[in-house]
This record gives sequence, structure tokens and C-alpha cells, in this order.
Amino acid sequence: MMQRKSRTVFQTLSVVILMGGLAWASVPFYDWFCRVTGFGGTTNVSNAGSDTILDQTITVRFDASIERDMPWQFRPSAREMELRIGETGLTFFEAFNPTDEAVAGTASFNVVPYEAGEFFSKIECFCFEEQVLAPNERIAMPVTFFIDPDIVTDRDARFVHTVTLSYTFHRIDAPAVDSVEASVVTPDSKG
Repeated sequence: MMQRKSRTVFQTLSVVILMGGLAWASVPFYDWFCRVTGFGGTTNVSNAGSDTILDQTITVRFDASIERDMPWQFRPSAREMELRIGETGLTFFEAFNPTDEAVAGTASFNVVPYEAGEFFSKIECFCFEEQVLAPNERIAMPVTFFIDPDIVTDRDARFVHTVTLSYTFHRIDAPAVDSVEASVVTPDSKG
């Protein structure tokens, strides 16, 4: 009888540990899955632009929002641009910290329609790292990207003519004061 109870306790504990492990692994696994497949509008990262530029054009729209507790003002410099598929595009997003304290943030992003996510490649993006804005600081943050020419042969994405790149800024804990001061560039410190 005691051995039976011990086995039941062991099996129950094993199930709880397995479920906890699966719950813990689900976020990184989902992130990996989205990056590999482009599911959910996840984009690709590239070191360089496309070697092929098509005559066919696509419209890219830009959207910006902030999380509820983020005090910044955040907007795209341009609402949309038209470029040839494979051509490298450059746009800017503007952020302003109207508060009297340094505020750190990080951006999450997605692309819609979701079918276009795996064909949207970023070369440079402010979303790759945390941003810290000093009090009353305004910055222009670049995004360099291209739409992979393979989009025109994909079964689902070939009918996409407009893509929307959306960013949402989230407030994060500010880094140490020394690193905030080091990241603030003044006109005198540019050299």
C-alpha cells in the first residue's frame, strides 16, 4: 500500500514537473517557431540588402504605439512608402520623452498580413536594442529593410501588395545611472 502511494506521488510530481518545463519552454519555442516560419508577423534579420530588385512595387505602411505605462510620444516619420521588391528602404521613427526623468524602453514589432512576415527583412533596427531617453530628449530611430523577392512566388504571400510594420514601445527598468549618462549624446560630445 505504501509503495502504491509513493508511486502515485512520484507520477503526480513527474507530471507537474513536466508541465512546468513545457510552460517554461513554450515562450522560447514559440519565438523560435515564429522567427523560422514568419508566423504571427515575425520578421527576418539580414546583414545586407537583397541581390535582386524586381520591377514590381509594394507599399509598406508604418504604425507606432506605446504600452499604457510608457510616457513617451512615439510615431513614424512617414506613414508609408512605396518601393520595389528587393530594394532597400530606410525610414525613421521618432520618440520623445516629455518627463523629467530618464525612461528606458524596448520595442516589440510585427508585420501584417502575417504571410508577409517571413519576407520582411530588417538590416538595421532600433528594436534590436533597448532605448534610453533622457528627460525631454527627442530622437529619430532608423529602420533599414527590404522585402525579399521570394514573396512573389510564395503561394500565400504573392498576392500581398501592402505590408504594415507595427511597433509598440514598452517601458522597462532603466539601466544604472552611469550607463544612462554615457548613452546621452550632447553636441559637445560628438567630437
